[in-house]
Amino acid sequence: MTTAPQPVDQPAPLWRPGADRVDSAQVTRFHARAAERHGAPAPLPGDPVASYAALHRWSVAEPETFWQAVTEWCDVRFTTPYERVLADPAMPGARWFPGATLNYAEHALRTAEDPARADEPALLHVDETHDPRPITWAELRRRVGSLAEELRRLGVRPGDRVSGYLPNVPQAVVALLATAAVGAVWTSCAPDFGARSVLDRFQQVEPIVLFAVDGYHYGGKRHERADVVAELRAELPTLRAVVHIPLLGTPAPEGTLEWDALTAADTEPVFEQVPFDHPLWVLYSSGTTGLPKAIVQSQGGILVEHLKQLSLHCDLGPGDRFFWYTSTGWMMWNFLVSGLLVGATVVLYDGSPGHPDTAAQWRVAERTGTTLFGTSAAYVMACRKAGVRPGHDFDLSRVRCVATTGSPLPPDGFRWIHDEVSEDMWIASVSGGTDVCSCFAGAVPTLPVYIGELQAPCLGTDLQAWDAQGKPVVDEVGELVVTNPMPSMPIHFWNDPDGHRYRESYFEMFPGVWRHGDWITLTSRGTVVIHGRSDSTLNRQGVRMGSADIYEAVERLPEIRESLVIGVEQPDGGYWMPLFVHLAPGAALDDSLLAKIKSTIREQLSPRHVPDEVIEVPAVPHTLTGKRIEVPVKRLLQGTPLEKAVNPGSVDNAELLGFYERLARERR
Repeated sequence: MTTAPQPVDQPAPLWRPGADRVDSAQVTRFHARAAERHGAPAPLPGDPVASYAALHRWSVAEPETFWQAVTEWCDVRFTTPYERVLADPAMPGARWFPGATLNYAEHALRTAEDPARADEPALLHVDETHDPRPITWAELRRRVGSLAEELRRLGVRPGDRVSGYLPNVPQAVVALLATAAVGAVWTSCAPDFGARSVLDRFQQVEPIVLFAVDGYHYGGKRHERADVVAELRAELPTLRAVVHIPLLGTPAPEGTLEWDALTAADTEPVFEQVPFDHPLWVLYSSGTTGLPKAIVQSQGGILVEHLKQLSLHCDLGPGDRFFWYTSTGWMMWNFLVSGLLVGATVVLYDGSPGHPDTAAQWRVAERTGTTLFGTSAAYVMACRKAGVRPGHDFDLSRVRCVATTGSPLPPDGFRWIHDEVSEDMWIASVSGGTDVCSCFAGAVPTLPVYIGELQAPCLGTDLQAWDAQGKPVVDEVGELVVTNPMPSMPIHFWNDPDGHRYRESYFEMFPGVWRHGDWITLTSRGTVVIHGRSDSTLNRQGVRMGSADIYEAVERLPEIRESLVIGVEQPDGGYWMPLFVHLAPGAALDDSLLAKIKSTIREQLSPRHVPDEVIEVPAVPHTLTGKRIEVPVKRLLQGTPLEKAVNPGSVDNAELLGFYERLARERR
């Protein structure tokens, strides 16, 4: 690691990649090829910062040429050719690669076609014993082929929905790939979701097949889910089949199919060739103001976006081992599975992030030979607080990148990774969203790392910070916007026939421009700083959640008149999630009611939804139309003065906001 002299007014980078790393990076070789064949600006030898900046400018100025170059570099198999790359750039509704057909699962499994690699591990499955169990490329392909054939026998056709109530286990990967192979649409929830949360999602898309576990292990404990699965079966009338996956060893309930029987055949997979914009999966928003939005992304859009992200930004390829701590209810699981697209071995960890101790994830990285280790910023800060010393206690010599997401990595997190993992460690804080299942900014293997900053906007992403008037700003806080379409942007929302919810979600503030809902600063050095959400989405342990789910659970209790939940990013990297409760007459917030509130949330939603603190309030503030005010209260709790946090004329009881302002002052 070398650090070059810096101008007085510029901070020194925490880390710079060595010349050998720059030269060998895929983005460096891609740049040379794009300059040679596609008219990209020539790389600048010895100046990777200026080279990347020039490549990025070209990628957003010439999107058709850039994405053509990506598909050639990544060897995308178009069964039928595309008419042009971008037929219509208007957002929403951009039309990518019309005329082309392909299949995502075919690309994910093509490494198995190489006899030299067929017996290498495609997946390494790790549970709380931390002992990895491999599944080879050949075995993964065989299981997908068998299950895809069985799905067809069950009548699953292109466009049908297939759902999974599954943890991060190989069966989930097989089910996703088999679903994609037949051209059906995958959707999943983690089994720590309660029945109501799952039904709010799955009932929207009306699945015809459900893959479900009998339970799971977490934190050293056994968690049974038979009752939840029974409720899902009863409340999903479109189901034709339920596939039982006995992680706890229980027999298959009556009327269900057995996983082992469906995946036993030695069947060569058949890949349905579908249009580029054919739906691949449905992801869900947090459901802050009602039912979660069912976000539909396409086979082709996800394929090319993930190939770009994983190869050029994450620098992943054959020989790498890709581990990201996630659950199947978070977009990072889908992103992790896409590691197969570039021939990397995917590490699936099913268990608590901190069991049997806080260092658990580092132990998994050691035992699996992980080369790119992804986790949450919250986990990094928890390790720092607990005094974990990964570089001292574990052999992490194969790890060349520690990546974080879920929330901005605080400066102390950068310093801790540098000091306690390795001084020569590429630290990639990344930021994106479920909405695009990818990153807007983050990892670039050829660029320096500055404390508290993301390295750069991603290629092909015209990322800007805009002020309230829609003008770009540099070195100032603004709204995160994307002014050109990305292939993985949603093709639509489910049950949104006229596109109203889609436009309202991203294009209402700045028509024709994607506004994401984050506060960011683009620095004059080309780096990016994320300041947190500009809306009221909750983001706990890297998982975005909706306040509506919590309100629904809590307000069923007779003692609770109304409630308000807020997620507050704190300066030290922590995240405070208080629940404010307006009690019914005669009720008291004693230990009994406090325990009742927490157990209700834990059982009906998940442990992640349990608030850090429950606080009694005189009332909950609303807009004049009766909507709970979340964003202004969040701003008050972050220290924004009342007069800047809210327009008093829009509130039903402006005086009530003084309570939250005083609370914020008392906590400081």
